[in-house]
Amino acid sequence: MLLDSIHSPADVRALPEGQLPQLCQELREFLVKSVSQTGGHLASNLGTVELTVAIHRCFDTERDRLVFDVGHQSYVHKILTGRRERFDTLRQLDGLSGFPKPHESVHDAFIAGHASNSVSVALGMARARTLEGEDYCVLALIGDGALTGGLSYEGLNNAGASGEPLVVILNDNGMSINPNVGAMPSHLARLRSRPGYYHFKKWYRNLFGPRPMKNPLYRFNHRVKTFLKRSLFPGSTFFEDMGFTYLGPVDGHDLTRLCDTLSWARELDCPVVVHVNTVKGRGCSFAERNPDMYHGVGPFDPETGLLKKTGEESFSSVFGKALADFAREDSRVCAITAAMADGTGLSGFAKTFPERFFDVGIAEGHGVSMAAGMAARGLLPVFAVYSTFLQRSYDMLIHDAALEKLHVVLGVDRAGLVGADGETHHGCFDPLFLTAIPGYTVLCPASFAELRHMLKTALFALDGPVAVRYPRGGEGAYRGDSSDKPLVRLREGRDVTLLAYGVLVNRVLEAAALLERTGVQAEVLKLNQIAPLDGAALAGFFEKTDILLVLEDCFGAGCVGQRIAAILAGEGRAPKKLILKNLGRTFAPEGSVPQLEERFGLDAAAVAKAVEEALDSER
Repeated sequence: MLLDSIHSPADVRALPEGQLPQLCQELREFLVKSVSQTGGHLASNLGTVELTVAIHRCFDTERDRLVFDVGHQSYVHKILTGRRERFDTLRQLDGLSGFPKPHESVHDAFIAGHASNSVSVALGMARARTLEGEDYCVLALIGDGALTGGLSYEGLNNAGASGEPLVVILNDNGMSINPNVGAMPSHLARLRSRPGYYHFKKWYRNLFGPRPMKNPLYRFNHRVKTFLKRSLFPGSTFFEDMGFTYLGPVDGHDLTRLCDTLSWARELDCPVVVHVNTVKGRGCSFAERNPDMYHGVGPFDPETGLLKKTGEESFSSVFGKALADFAREDSRVCAITAAMADGTGLSGFAKTFPERFFDVGIAEGHGVSMAAGMAARGLLPVFAVYSTFLQRSYDMLIHDAALEKLHVVLGVDRAGLVGADGETHHGCFDPLFLTAIPGYTVLCPASFAELRHMLKTALFALDGPVAVRYPRGGEGAYRGDSSDKPLVRLREGRDVTLLAYGVLVNRVLEAAALLERTGVQAEVLKLNQIAPLDGAALAGFFEKTDILLVLEDCFGAGCVGQRIAAILAGEGRAPKKLILKNLGRTFAPEGSVPQLEERFGLDAAAVAKAVEEALDSER
């Protein structure tokens, strides 16, 4: 197999051009086989095979800096940079990350798990290169989806005006940035991507002297050219108006043209946009037919594409169904998502209430601000968003929602540890920053029934901004329903108090059962509302024991346990012994949720052990 001989980009550059199609075919076969075992991002990587090969033919990523946007399209890059043998560990504990990570390889220029920042990062690297007098190329590989994020335009605007040599590769795989098809646009695109075109363009401009626009003939020709270009290549003038030289559109599966265009872009020594058209799922029939389904996918049969684990009820699906039910009851209920309709369970809502469903693209800050505007005019907007992406809208959460006490409801999906996507995707900050903003009510359902009840409460019984946070999937769902009060006692005990919120309540109940075998009676408290916290009510629950353990899957600084301890101290009820079990100050890596809970001491056995050690120290 040809792929067996590829251990570094140097091997890719050494291949005869005639062997490149075989390499691309073997890369696709390897991707399907590998991802079918581990799960991961399939369709996007199948679509960038030729593009990634071309990049490594034209650039040396050991020195040149390749900045991915989002990074889920980096699998082929990882294969070609010496990490193919580790793909059986993809997205596993202590394994290969599904995103670029500089600690993995010198070929990974920058960590990339969120969207729209690549041009800004690349410009920073280009400026550093210039200031330090070094000589290397900087590339940003950005998908058209990431162009829905405002940060990408901030970067493009500044990069184009900077004059810094850098190459922005726009991977256009379906956002209709280049909707024109046919022989003439294709032919002209081929001409515009050739060096001779630019040599002629420069010669023609110089022919009319230092101020060609003063010449009537030049002005006439320029107007004709601009009209044709705007008609055939609307994207080109957009980028050129910002200061970029525009190359393309280029067929992203034509290796010869890709290499020619990228080589020319490298030689232009200015800000360049290379517009590439690709097909998500290319070369795999089921992924090409359903690119959304195979964007991020679990293990599947590589022959048929059938998932090995069929879709089960999850917090996301329950959320979407409940929201649709409430929308039937009240015409003011609207749903907002940031390019995650399927992931947040809103696909059904979108089909049932298309006029009340809004996908804002990868623009979470805009989503919050738009929801605030809707709430200001009396609607009931619900913004369903992953916890890790909600971080991107922090200023809007404060300025646009909290200051005016607007009734915006947040469905905070993927709260807590999420597993295989790793450190860039765990939802471990929202308990810290949401509870710190005045006016927010933050509810934490642990079961499907509680999610329905709390969402209804958030919509119809509360005022001001409300967040309902819930985990990924549904396997660890609590089986009961105790959502009627902010804090409930699930188990009586006299020796130690264990407190948790969300699905971690299962862990403290399991720990209490383990402790009971050793004669320790643990009281278990379940916190349903982590903001605001009622000091007097809290104090009434902490009268029996001298030891309090609070279990959370978020970071330690500013966690709920610290806030509760401060409140109890203020009420004169501070526990003699406080145990905070959380992530501390460490970003959690890839791995299954049970594996990560065990590693960070958040599982039942670790909780029971911490209690036993605390009791032993008191004796």
